[in-house]
Amino acid sequence: MDCHLHTVRSGDAATTPGQMLRCARSAKLDVIAVTDHHAVDAAKRMQDSAIEYGVRVVVGEEIRTPLGEIIGLFLQERVPYVLPLAEAAARVHDQGGAVYVPHPFDPNRSGLGRRGIDQLADSGLLDVIEVYNAKMTDEVLNQLAASAAAEFGVPGGAGSDAHDPEGIGAVFMELDDFSDRDGFIRSLGDATIQGHLYAHSKRFRSRKPTQFGSARKQYTP
Repeated sequence: MDCHLHTVRSGDAATTPGQMLRCARSAKLDVIAVTDHHAVDAAKRMQDSAIEYGVRVVVGEEIRTPLGEIIGLFLQERVPYVLPLAEAAARVHDQGGAVYVPHPFDPNRSGLGRRGIDQLADSGLLDVIEVYNAKMTDEVLNQLAASAAAEFGVPGGAGSDAHDPEGIGAVFMELDDFSDRDGFIRSLGDATIQGHLYAHSKRFRSRKPTQFGSARKQYTP
């Protein structure tokens, strides 16, 4: 499973829904979470067409809050991006979703950092911390996330954060099958993460040069 993917519906990605499904099949991904920025409509439409590709789609959304971004997984409807962190996370839970914290310590993106993670944990709204994100500029940032997940006693997730077809499946998880939010969270406890850092395509890279790893490896938080 790749827990963090973007289609053109995000507004800053190049991958069409059809390209994503074809790439997921080529990468032998059984499950993908489509986590567009502030939209769930593309992900919901993909669920039916995904069947012919042998892929299952989890509907998600990457949601910006004043403290940083969260991802809602297993959503039925969009969560507005103008809400305070606790309210946005509560709306994810209200529709039976999971609150997944992406790239929490990345200084170049809108990570929650320790303050936001603390707030979610204190509110009982912290479900999963992303412990491996392929777009990190430094492995240490993923290690910090893994340490936070262990400290707070929540499972770790992983995703390519791909905004272009080439990045799909750069990071993925091997985990037991699941059918809903609770099963997903349970299955993360015994999951293994495979992957490597993989920069955005040139269209989406920062102007500042960045060094990325290239060797494929197993990562165990």
